[in-house]
Amino acid sequence: MTDLTAPKLKAEILRHLTYTLGKDAAHASIYDWRMALSYAIRDQIMGPWFASTRKTWDTGHKRVYYLSMEFLIGRLLEDATINLGLRDIAEKAMAQLGQDFREIVEDEPDAALGNGGLGRLAACFMESMATLGCPAYGYGIRYEHGLFRQRFEDGRQVETPEDWLKERNPWEFDRPEASYTVAFKGHVEHRFGRDIWVPGETVLAEAHDTPVIGWQGRWGNTLRLWAARPTTMFDLERFNRGDYAAAAEPEALARTLSRVLYPDDTTYQGKELRLKQEYFLTSAALQDILRRFTTGGHAITDLPKHVAIQMNDTHPAIAGPELIRLLVDDHGLDFETALDTARACLGYTNHTLLPEALERWATFTFGNVLPRHMQIVERIDAWHKAKYPTRPHYVGIVKHQEVRMGELAFIMAHKVNGVSALHSELVKKNLFPELNALHPDRIVNQTNGVTPRRWLKMSNRPLSALITKTIGEGWEADLDRLRELEPHIKKKTFLKAFGAAKRENKVATAAWIAEHCGVTVSPDALFDVQIKRIHEYKRQLLNILETIARWHAIRQNPDADWVPRVKIFGGKSAPGYFVAKEIIHLINDVAKVANHDPVVGDRLKVVYPANYNVSMAEHLVPAADLSEQISTAGKEASGTGNMKFMINGAPTIGTLDGANVEILQEVGAENFFLFGLTAEQVVKRREDPEHSRHAIEASQELQDVLQMIAEGLFSPEDPGRYHALVHRVWHHDYFLVASDFASYLTAQAEVDRAYADRNRWLAMAAMNTARSGFFSSDRTIRSYMADIWSVQSAL
Repeated sequence: MTDLTAPKLKAEILRHLTYTLGKDAAHASIYDWRMALSYAIRDQIMGPWFASTRKTWDTGHKRVYYLSMEFLIGRLLEDATINLGLRDIAEKAMAQLGQDFREIVEDEPDAALGNGGLGRLAACFMESMATLGCPAYGYGIRYEHGLFRQRFEDGRQVETPEDWLKERNPWEFDRPEASYTVAFKGHVEHRFGRDIWVPGETVLAEAHDTPVIGWQGRWGNTLRLWAARPTTMFDLERFNRGDYAAAAEPEALARTLSRVLYPDDTTYQGKELRLKQEYFLTSAALQDILRRFTTGGHAITDLPKHVAIQMNDTHPAIAGPELIRLLVDDHGLDFETALDTARACLGYTNHTLLPEALERWATFTFGNVLPRHMQIVERIDAWHKAKYPTRPHYVGIVKHQEVRMGELAFIMAHKVNGVSALHSELVKKNLFPELNALHPDRIVNQTNGVTPRRWLKMSNRPLSALITKTIGEGWEADLDRLRELEPHIKKKTFLKAFGAAKRENKVATAAWIAEHCGVTVSPDALFDVQIKRIHEYKRQLLNILETIARWHAIRQNPDADWVPRVKIFGGKSAPGYFVAKEIIHLINDVAKVANHDPVVGDRLKVVYPANYNVSMAEHLVPAADLSEQISTAGKEASGTGNMKFMINGAPTIGTLDGANVEILQEVGAENFFLFGLTAEQVVKRREDPEHSRHAIEASQELQDVLQMIAEGLFSPEDPGRYHALVHRVWHHDYFLVASDFASYLTAQAEVDRAYADRNRWLAMAAMNTARSGFFSSDRTIRSYMADIWSVQSAL
């Protein structure tokens, strides 16, 4: 912790305003003040960051290297002040300078380095590793434009480039000395008894480092992001001939690699670019890891004693073949020694049971982009088949002219983990049953978690203050202590204070919604929130169908005692995902009708703010009354949004899917709104080819809803707009929206009854917070350190 005072911080802010930014206070903009404050706070990070690095070197401590295509870190300024214990001091210093701290921190753009849960989990893990003193590097790509900025035109999602780097990023340090050549294409020649890769293209990977400071500033780790640069700037001869576009081709190739997260891969060019991105990240990271390791003077075969590499999903699964290539081609190891060494370093986290999300590359594409790696992959596959002759013929890495990255990651990792108890069992049973039989101890479970520093201490100040007042300080680094709240839940004074904290958040969010969406909502209504990536298995469609049923029921009986609801949606669809984009359009069309219906009035509002990101979640999560976790059972690996809502006192309405199962176990059935088929029942229900028709015919409410949509009630200017979507529910309902609709309606009616009983609801909400300790990412990281990485804390 720092001993900085508000007057000292004020002086540092003014110093940076003058000498770093070249501005005087009288003419400084919000941007200038934010940058000056950021630099002043960053100065306080440097000491623990440098000290942590020195201690790791001096003690020869084992390091963790976390490879991820996404790091959804959000805004860093307020987060850094929280972990350094400077939040209130910073607010005072800015007030003394005549500035609003809240306005300053909200001027910071979100780093566009991820899409959803995968990237936010990686960010939570980096913060927890720093908090626990686990020496670590995160490796990712410094995307110029990230995913995309979402806006709505007549209710449709429109993608535009994200521009988070249009301003200087005060949190990163350029490391031009840490650059590596990454090669593609070309061919392999056999010379002098060994295979030599002759690349056809090369780029440079340049490092940009962001310090990641842990709780109380006791340890700092590094997030290293790679930007692609050309190996030669441009062809001067072509330029002088006037062929300017051709002269700039090397620069264009390089910039393309680190420009956009998840480029559309419906074309061959898109697929090639995505594979290149994954290899670019992985090769640069592994070269950096080996450079750092060899600097220490260790024998190359001792790599596993000093290095643990975690592959976050299959995107960096090329790490296995690449590490073997580097060990064989550059360090002279034989193939089997290199393979054993690589596997002892590598761990693989599986995040999905969806077959389309387990990457597969056509052997033509893979071999064209990475010819040397194609050789190595085939050799790994042959080695594994020879070592395990009982392996079924249909199992392997290279099958049907495809390279299967899930199987590659499994075979090349010494540990494979799922991210919730149910998910890990399904990985064993459904995803890799044959490989699990050959390697029965390889799959372990590591249930996800979230950092309480950002997702409670920072984003929910009213509730955090109440917790500290009730149980004392120190819970931020020991979330199990929230159990100490339980005896207080029986007290009316505590419940009243808990309700007041929630209402304070809802008032602020209602103002935010009015500003960003132009919709007036009552903070006394039930805030019902579903914020996540738009995908059929996450079933935003089920939610909006229930919303239509509720709207219709209110219109049919407007004098009934309705519990007012605000339905809040947030999330982006992949640009090429037609069905998901139709669901977005339908939600916005329903909002347009419901929000202007004089019969319904304030009893139902539908809100869909555009461009969901971490900062939006920080507004919505603390204000949520109800957490929508309604995926088809057996499809969500874990979820982390469910944990954020729980910690902030929002009961869950959900299926037995992902970490919902463990949330239910922790909080108890009386504090959870359970509905829907189980994973086993889902499989059985799909055996009936007419399951959706049977479910619809059994529910008059669902028939009415689908009829209204089909008749164009929500799209009068284009009555046939949703015919394909309605047809899909009737005939191709793979995610069982129709089958779970009636159960969902029943559960939502129970939500209304519970919310109408003020003390019952507050007790449920408070119990969710009190029993959320298990879902701290600190607990998750401790488990990774013990079970997968074999790393001790350096604190």
